[in-house]
Amino acid sequence: MWPQTDLIDLLEIDHPILQAPMGGESTTSMVTAVCNAGGLGGLGCSYMSSDDIRRDVDKIRSSTNRSFNLNFFAHPEPKDDAEINEKTRALVAPFYAELGIENVPSRLDAPCHAFDESKLALLMELRPKVVSFHFGLPPADMIRALRDAGSVVLCSATTVAEARWLADAGIDAIIAQGWEAGGHRGTFDVSFEDFGVGTMALVPQIVDCVDIPVIAAGGIADGRGIAAALVLGASGVQLGTAFLSCPEANISIPYRRALRTATDDGTRLTRAFSGRSARAKNNRYIEAMAEKRTRLPDFPTMYGFSEPLEHASSDSGKSGFDFFLWGQGAAMNRELPAAELVERLVEEAQGALQLIAKPLRG
Repeated sequence: MWPQTDLIDLLEIDHPILQAPMGGESTTSMVTAVCNAGGLGGLGCSYMSSDDIRRDVDKIRSSTNRSFNLNFFAHPEPKDDAEINEKTRALVAPFYAELGIENVPSRLDAPCHAFDESKLALLMELRPKVVSFHFGLPPADMIRALRDAGSVVLCSATTVAEARWLADAGIDAIIAQGWEAGGHRGTFDVSFEDFGVGTMALVPQIVDCVDIPVIAAGGIADGRGIAAALVLGASGVQLGTAFLSCPEANISIPYRRALRTATDDGTRLTRAFSGRSARAKNNRYIEAMAEKRTRLPDFPTMYGFSEPLEHASSDSGKSGFDFFLWGQGAAMNRELPAAELVERLVEEAQGALQLIAKPLRG
């Protein structure tokens, strides 16, 4: 049915289709729908407390007995730089004044933390089939503990060098995240912002340099994209943006409305919201912050400056400050329930692969 089955066998799924574990946007209902349709559902856990993760895992397991993925960030803890904070306060102050927010924050807190011993202890208790990481990996002893406990470990790579490092670190499969992907780039080096490698170029080069399954991600929105990734040597695909239009996605009405008008060139990479490069719908706040080319507070403390702007603009109905994350293939989205979307993707991909396999007629 599929050209390669190594990933399917590794993850114990029916179809080599992974739903990206989007922090905040993915939900337990989305995860279970994808799992029960034969794919791998994923839950973004970095913004959740241990109690919330435990609760959501219980919900998932009450609705499916299939494999699912729990995702965590593996970023360096942010440094508190008073000079950078003060410069950023000055940059955002005019926006605060425009939206009627009286005080620009003087103290920044991190809304999420990197994977640590407490999360490892939680996973030792929950023992999910799949655990994935973004922005790098936790220490080697933690990876060994997860694998010894029976979890399959995945991680994102945005370059061949990152992929080689991950393979050497002993993970089970690599998510090759192309430049087109929506949301936060998994780049290890935060200095990489204005350039990157597209999915079509990245996937075959990573496939050629590692001996573990490669999962293509970025700009894949339908069965044609899935077939193309598999022909390039990927063992599977991961889609995030495509699932944002599903009713199970946890996005606001304005977010959903904006997504319906997405275009191929309507996004750009920005650090203006979180402090790390993320592909989002372009707006005037992103443009204005990009013009300054100023170093911003580390991820995720930059949210301390941007979230009040988001909330105030939403409350007032004023546009231009929304952090709507999606990739370059968003215009191809279909508004379908998650399970139906998986079924449609499988049908399209297998149809495309059959066309490729047909011999050329003279």
